[in-house]
Amino acid sequence: MLTDLVELGAIEFRPEPIDAIVERRLKAIWAARSCPNCGEKSLHALDDSKRIWCGRCDWKTTYTRGTPFYDSELAPGEFLIAFILYADTHLSINQIAFLLSPTYKTLHGCIKETESAFVRGFPTVWDRISQTVGGPTQVDETQQECSGYKGQDPPREGLDRGGSPDGGRTRWSGEQGDELTLVAGCRDELRVVSAEEETRYDEELGPVIEEVDDLSQPLGEVWTDELPAYQAMDHDHQTVCHDDEYVTDDGVTTNQVECLWSLIQPWLAKFRGLSKQGLEQAARSYGFLRSLNLSHAPVHGIVDCIAVNVFR
Repeated sequence: MLTDLVELGAIEFRPEPIDAIVERRLKAIWAARSCPNCGEKSLHALDDSKRIWCGRCDWKTTYTRGTPFYDSELAPGEFLIAFILYADTHLSINQIAFLLSPTYKTLHGCIKETESAFVRGFPTVWDRISQTVGGPTQVDETQQECSGYKGQDPPREGLDRGGSPDGGRTRWSGEQGDELTLVAGCRDELRVVSAEEETRYDEELGPVIEEVDDLSQPLGEVWTDELPAYQAMDHDHQTVCHDDEYVTDDGVTTNQVECLWSLIQPWLAKFRGLSKQGLEQAARSYGFLRSLNLSHAPVHGIVDCIAVNVFR
């Protein structure tokens, strides 16, 4: 239906207002930096120019340098529209490309580059925008099967090699992929999701709890199910036995994480299979963007996540 509305002209994506937000945020970051050439404490950035320059040594660059927006055929606003549609809807990248323009063959690479920068920069931005995270930390895990078809070279048998003329997975060859464990820690609006090999505490479960600790000091009490691996943790810890109940008499639950699983599973399904590396990246992206949404962060919060790691 969204595609039909776009074709009818009822919906038009206009990136110009977002372009202005990106330019304003990036220029502010550049202006607060010292010159990388001579060390001058501040740089110059004018509203009517794309150039950033140093008044002492005349070093120059463009305000998008070092970001995914640099030297791209997509405008910065189109970058953000594409990334938000990718990370916050069930639309596939092909569907997003059609909504913006059917000629954007590089959209997949642009989204992935933006996603990598977003994940790297989120902790720094979150530390600035959210200081009210409280309550217990709920932790849970669920299994997710990767696609063994992704990343093969060649990825599937063509017609000249006897492959099926049908589209989709019927043309793929190869074994099903590894099974990873999605581990999530939820605390108020904070959502941290990771994809791990197994369910050992020290190497898989513990790092997720420590990341919640890093992003929401102090950690507080941890609530989990009765998976034996959780017994190794040193934090204040309460459990709920799902064989008997989902909420204990003391109110201990993992309902926040169970709700997150109900949201992330259909979102992951739109990819029709993710490689191990792709699942790790996608899980973290979904958790971090969910956190920004729940904290009512403005759109320039995403810009900062994408850009701040470059200028750190």
